[in-house]
Amino acid sequence: MKVNAVLFVMATLLVGLAGSVRAQAPGQDAASPYPVVQGKTYRFQKIADGVYYAVGGGGSNDTVIVNDNDVLVVDDGTTPAGARALLEDVKAITDKPVRYVVNTHFHYDHTDGNSVFAPNVDIIAQEFVRTAILNFNILNREPYLTSQGTRVPRLIETLTKQAAATDDPAKKAEVQKQLQAAQTTLQQLHEIKPTPPNVTFDSKLILHKGGREIQLLFLGRGHTAGDTVVYLPKERLVCTGDLMETGIAYMGDAFIDEWITTLDALKRLDFGLILPGHGTPFGDKEHITAFQSYLKDVMTQVATLRRQGVSADEAAQRVDLTSHQKDFPQIKGPGADLRGVRHLYEWMASQGGQSPTK
Repeated sequence: MKVNAVLFVMATLLVGLAGSVRAQAPGQDAASPYPVVQGKTYRFQKIADGVYYAVGGGGSNDTVIVNDNDVLVVDDGTTPAGARALLEDVKAITDKPVRYVVNTHFHYDHTDGNSVFAPNVDIIAQEFVRTAILNFNILNREPYLTSQGTRVPRLIETLTKQAAATDDPAKKAEVQKQLQAAQTTLQQLHEIKPTPPNVTFDSKLILHKGGREIQLLFLGRGHTAGDTVVYLPKERLVCTGDLMETGIAYMGDAFIDEWITTLDALKRLDFGLILPGHGTPFGDKEHITAFQSYLKDVMTQVATLRRQGVSADEAAQRVDLTSHQKDFPQIKGPGADLRGVRHLYEWMASQGGQSPTK
């Protein structure tokens, strides 16, 4: 593997997202339209009074809500080390203590920082999230396995071989630097202790924090069986986790037919801006409609290929979603995430092969 290829793999690794690498929306690296406070690791964009969108931790994008006497954090990243970095950087915007954490769903890049929070911190989620973390052995299943569990050791092996094979001092130093970063990542992954939420709800939980109302809503199954959106009605903001991203979310645990309906419920909320679990803030509800169209197209095409006797692995290569490229520029050509297509095949088998597109 050439150095440039290794650099690409390393960048992919450090993104640490749940699924295939998510391309950020155009302008992701441009100057933020919001006031910015830069911590050591995280970059806080001030979206509204006391509401900050935190990016740069290598996992989920998190939201920090500073209330009169305390702080609520929406999602907490890929590792305990990442969560500690977030807690340290929050001090750049407030000296108030973090008393609440909301997990928008159970995937590792949104919950694997849970273990660093003190016992007096309420970790809140829809009740399915607690069930999943307690019972799913989440470090030995997707999306963690592909995104972290097997990728990091494989990268270390590749870099070790390359460091031994090159005689160029500059290249060797570069590869060794990458190797050290990968080894640090592996150490951080070994520190993970899956920690379930200690407060759960069914469909709705409202927190009243001084003059701020924070609604935790389960609108229906979609990205997972337990997606929570965090809605601030006064500020007209909604944190969607991976139920609605800027780009295309991982689909390996999705209920795609229900996801479309759940997104209808999301559009009925009175909001001006979405703070997604990955990507950049956006306010256009037409982008939600575009994702619903994408989901319908995925179901239709996969169902057709399955009826033709095409395997899931081949279908993942043949599905052509390039007609959605305008809304999701991460689409570069035919193909879809293999894990999502395999999941769809399993679901369709359980439904007698039917695909209830709507």
